[in-house]
Amino acid sequence: MIVSQRADAAFCQSILKKSGSNFALPLRLLSPEKRRGSNALYAFCRLADDIIDGEGALSDKSQAIDEFERMLRNALNGQVVDDPVLRSIACTADRYTIPHEHLFAIVKGVRSDLTQSRYETTDDLIEYCRRVASAVGLAAVPIWGLRRGISSEDWVPPADACGLAFQWTNILRDVVEDRERGRVYISGESFREAGCDVQDLLAGRIGSAFKVLASNEVSRANRWFAEARQLDEFLSIDGQRVFRAMYGVYRELFRSVEQAGSEVFIQRVRASKWRLPVMGIYSVLAGIS
Repeated sequence: MIVSQRADAAFCQSILKKSGSNFALPLRLLSPEKRRGSNALYAFCRLADDIIDGEGALSDKSQAIDEFERMLRNALNGQVVDDPVLRSIACTADRYTIPHEHLFAIVKGVRSDLTQSRYETTDDLIEYCRRVASAVGLAAVPIWGLRRGISSEDWVPPADACGLAFQWTNILRDVVEDRERGRVYISGESFREAGCDVQDLLAGRIGSAFKVLASNEVSRANRWFAEARQLDEFLSIDGQRVFRAMYGVYRELFRSVEQAGSEVFIQRVRASKWRLPVMGIYSVLAGIS
């Protein structure tokens, strides 16, 4: 690795370290080379998120994400760009043959947060989650590595389901925080099916119908978690380790969401800080459950 690439990799690692992300510990289970690639992917996603979630006018954010996408395209096309994260993700995409469409899908997903704060149909919300979460997994798996003879028809469906399960967990955990920012990531369709109204959520009027809503959304995520488990059998040995750790952490977080029920609409769910890493380690050693 040349000096400039080493510096870029260190910069990406620093972003992950400062984030306090649940992914930081699992990524340590990868080989140094794969860890650098995964750090670059995380830093890329974080940078895109920060553009949208940071301070500033909507028009400024729109220009910033457009410029970010332009520089990404240039970097992927082999041009020199003045950004260590984009240089790193371009090198990573080249080394591991990551389809560029996944990276652009991530940008498209975060960009939509500028103009869309609610989703009328569940299908539209799922498509959003595919861009901001499943696309990350589809970019990560080539870095982690697959067992010999495994095709995309094998691993893509469970990787997609994994992204949906993780993102749905985030959505249910963060309902109150998102509401305070004027965002609702539960579809209008889901509200109607449960017999409640999004305006009640926004006003903090959480009645008995919200128990039905919470149960329905939890059931949906449970199905994705079950499908995502299949990814384990397709991954390389160290890819399997990092996936099991992430799955264990998120499954434990999801259990907290599930136990909270309609309380997710009243206060943010907080899982035990010590149980998350413990369950990640347990899943690595015992397998996912």
